[in-house]
Amino acid sequence: VRSEPAPAPEITFLDADGNELSLADFEGKVVVLNLWATWCAPCREEMPSLDRLQAEHGGDDLQVVALSLDRGDSLEKVRRFYEEVGVETLAIYRDPEAEVGRAFRAPGLPTTIVIDPAGREIGRVLGGAEWDGPEAVALLEAAAAD
Repeated sequence: VRSEPAPAPEITFLDADGNELSLADFEGKVVVLNLWATWCAPCREEMPSLDRLQAEHGGDDLQVVALSLDRGDSLEKVRRFYEEVGVETLAIYRDPEAEVGRAFRAPGLPTTIVIDPAGREIGRVLGGAEWDGPEAVALLEAAAAD
């Protein structure tokens, strides 16, 4: 967790329909921004916990944005990946140029950045995590309450 929240970089990415979105579209929510790719083995293990987090806690206060950094036209690749690992709730978000990873200086995948309702980075986790575990949920609920 960061000692001093820093404004998140301004980023844009695509939804499954090709519409451009930014973090501002989720303002007022805690955003769990997970940077991943279909070729990333730890991502495969982590994704079901992100899916459960969104299913159980996503809504007005929390949004999981699982952002695929697979390059190019990756929509079908991401759909197949979701099917293979059993993702049922997460929306598809894509960054075909992988610019978001650079903007956040992510050293590898998965990298997860937690953004508060005011759009500031308040923490990050490098590598896989159990996002629907009690500790993670408690931290995210506290961030939403602040």
